Amino acid sequence: MLGVWLLLWGSAALGGRADTAFLRRAHDGSGHCTYSFTVASPVEAACPEAAGGVPELRAELAALAARLSRLESRERGAGGSGPGGARDPQQVAAAARPEAAYGELLRAKARLEEEKGRLEREKEELGRRLESSAQEITRLRAARCPPGREGPARDTLRAPAKAPRWEPQPLSYQELQSERSEVPVSRLLEETALGRPGEEDSGCGQLVWVGEPVVFGRADSIAGKYGVWMKDPEPVAPFTRDNTWRVDTVGTEVRQLFQYEEAEQLARGYPAKVHILPRPLESTGAVIYRGGLFFQPRHSRSVARYDLRGETITAEREIPGAGYHGQYPYSWGGYTDIDLAVDETGLWVIYSTDKARGAIVLSKLDPETLEIRRTWETNIRKRGVANSFLICGTLYTISSYSAPNATVNFAYDTATGTSRALSIPFENRFRYLSMLDYNPAERQLFAWDSFNMVTYPVRLARA
Repeated sequence: MLGVWLLLWGSAALGGRADTAFLRRAHDGSGHCTYSFTVASPVEAACPEAAGGVPELRAELAALAARLSRLESRERGAGGSGPGGARDPQQVAAAARPEAAYGELLRAKARLEEEKGRLEREKEELGRRLESSAQEITRLRAARCPPGREGPARDTLRAPAKAPRWEPQPLSYQELQSERSEVPVSRLLEETALGRPGEEDSGCGQLVWVGEPVVFGRADSIAGKYGVWMKDPEPVAPFTRDNTWRVDTVGTEVRQLFQYEEAEQLARGYPAKVHILPRPLESTGAVIYRGGLFFQPRHSRSVARYDLRGETITAEREIPGAGYHGQYPYSWGGYTDIDLAVDETGLWVIYSTDKARGAIVLSKLDPETLEIRRTWETNIRKRGVANSFLICGTLYTISSYSAPNATVNFAYDTATGTSRALSIPFENRFRYLSMLDYNPAERQLFAWDSFNMVTYPVRLARA
């Protein structure tokens, strides 16, 4: 088409004689495309001058050559390779790739902006939740720790004056203490004196009241969700009543027994020594008594005594027919089939058997040989209660391990072999009670409630 157009243009320029103008396009010796334009003179048979023809014709030819050069440049820039300007498919694809990539970048940018907006909304929501949680924590702290309150259990446990995790005793119990120190001697004062922590009077009585829990420490790792913490009511030298012991019981190989020289170390979480038990213990039923750790070795129906001075197991005995490893646990589970306890009368083991059909069985043990001295079978189903402890030879059970307002719901008196229903309020402040033991020297309950080591003051009344 370009050649035809040039031919017509040349004919018009020379007077409209298309038959006397010729255009020829061909490659020269160097491979460049060249155009040859031939026009026959209408009046001259021969060229009069060798240097050229008519000046006007030479000017038009020069203009034509320049125009042809521009057209050739445009054709090369457009990718044309022939008269019709056809483009190579590969060149077309190459030209389209940048546009496609640009479109993809725009779409990716839109997706990123959308994701950024979603993350900003989530951040704002988390900020609102954190602010709400902080306000709730502040409210709870203000409710539990009003200014000016002191905790009566500090003297008993010798906790540091500025222990970071201390939660003081409520005011109601402080008022009760003031009454006990100021009211004239009476039968009521004689009865409440039985519940005073550290009182030397060894007289026994019936449980009539359990106070609110006092938090003394908190476990810092997941291994401490369940655990045991204890003090020896009858220590053997070189240990004293100040020594405190702790076991974190989450795990399959529980062997570490943490020793604290005084209560301040436990509150701060720095043990004086770590005992590695020769055998792993199971669950939260261990106790410290007369210089030994009494515990149930893992996957057994036995109880063992670990001597704290010699750091060896000095006695071990199987409890005949006792369920173990999930056969007859407390209601919260945790392989609490065999539970050891100490009271004013000595060492006990609480368990159940197939013969008892899941009812609680009590056995009194010799603390040196672990020989069973006597056994009682109760009518209290072990799976139906959350935990239990003994005071003055009477077994007491807890109704729930998670209900905030639980009760001491049953009592079984080994002296008479009879049981009775009770309804003494008992608070599960942290909603997961995994250990509960009575310390006859402190006249308090020691408990482990979802990472928290707490004590409960108790009051006894003479029968």
